[in-house]
Amino acid sequence: MSTSTEAATRDAVLTGWGRTAPSRAELVEPESRAAVVEALAGAGERGALARGLGRSYGDAAQNAGGRVLGMTRFAAVHDLDPVRGLVTADAGLSIGALTRLSLPHGLFVAVSPGTAHVTIGGAIAADVHGKNHHRDGSFCDHVLSFELLTPDGELMTVTRDGEPDLFAATAGGMGLTGVVLSATLRLLRVESAYMTVDRERAADLDDVMARMTARDDEYRYSVAWVDCLARGRGLGRSVLIRGDHAPREALANGHRPSAALPGEARLGTPPWTPVGLLRRSTVRAFNEAYYRTAPRCATGRIEHIASFFYPLDSVRNWNRIYGPTGFLQYQLVVPYGREDALRSAFERLSVAGVPSFLAVLKRLGPQSGLMSFPMRGWTFAFDVPAALPGLGALLDGLDELVLEAGGRVYLAKDSRMRPEVLAAMYPRLREWRSVRERVDPHGRMRSDLARRLELA
Repeated sequence: MSTSTEAATRDAVLTGWGRTAPSRAELVEPESRAAVVEALAGAGERGALARGLGRSYGDAAQNAGGRVLGMTRFAAVHDLDPVRGLVTADAGLSIGALTRLSLPHGLFVAVSPGTAHVTIGGAIAADVHGKNHHRDGSFCDHVLSFELLTPDGELMTVTRDGEPDLFAATAGGMGLTGVVLSATLRLLRVESAYMTVDRERAADLDDVMARMTARDDEYRYSVAWVDCLARGRGLGRSVLIRGDHAPREALANGHRPSAALPGEARLGTPPWTPVGLLRRSTVRAFNEAYYRTAPRCATGRIEHIASFFYPLDSVRNWNRIYGPTGFLQYQLVVPYGREDALRSAFERLSVAGVPSFLAVLKRLGPQSGLMSFPMRGWTFAFDVPAALPGLGALLDGLDELVLEAGGRVYLAKDSRMRPEVLAAMYPRLREWRSVRERVDPHGRMRSDLARRLELA
């Protein structure tokens, strides 16, 4: 069965990367622009939503009872200009595929999240950020224009100068202003496929924040892995990882471009996972080993781009290690000057014994889109098994802590936040709703996240 000769359709149960809150929708997979237009126009009363590779952790790319447009077959590159460092490509192209094309020309995506398995359209919808937000901003800060198919079928070329309100509403708007068909991006010029990386251990949270504040501006990329189970004087002990793109002369010791490019998995997880694998004792042992084996201070290490940006991409379906109940990723940001709130969050996680082996701390610059997550401040993200006893109350308490501090929670990671805190966390929500109502007066763009948070 199909909606056209260029779009297969089927009934599908979809989840986010966290594998929680599954919902059933009609999944349409267009292969051409005409098929996208047709699929959007034919959506029923439950509306439609575009979906990329499904790497949002919660329910942002689901639409229960409605239509979901799977955009990954819509992935052509229309122009790559190595001289100007620009690329125009379809929204379904992944960051990994773009990198495999652009890196041989000395170009790399200007802002990358922690996985290469994100489409250009998804990166715009979530306005993703990376390890360099303190220097280079978010993904949409490097988008020159995008083609947007509005819910009423109008095709618009949106630029920051020509349609500033719509540009700002789509950047971080979680796909609710229309379907992005293509985009023109400004890429970063690099000299190699390698990074020069400095690593150092920090004794506690105050130590790592002081080191990042003092020297982060010297690096393009900075992130700290944090031990959430550490207590007392070691609360927030960390491994600080900072780096820059390696110049050609740094490869004089015989390093050559690796065959492992972004998005290529080398290992796989089994289809089943032993119950209790990620209990406190095993994660505590992992965290202890990771911290102790990290160098006290090591500079100038040469690492491939893939291992620096996308270490987990080398493990296929790593989300399965959390078992059949899945996991949540919680990401907060609090403004500079509210380090007390950040410390309180660490104390609560430590006391609760949250078994997270993947917890990171970064510094962020200013906000971009109306609903973009980043703001000047500290962002902290951690993974946690969804079945952890008392998790709901713990995260509700963190919501209140973050809200009181003037911060917010990242919608692309969220799967359980209450709608009443949304407006306070995102003070430009009313402005965003005004733009959305203008381009989608009948409310045709829908998602499970939008319903749960009463976004629209």
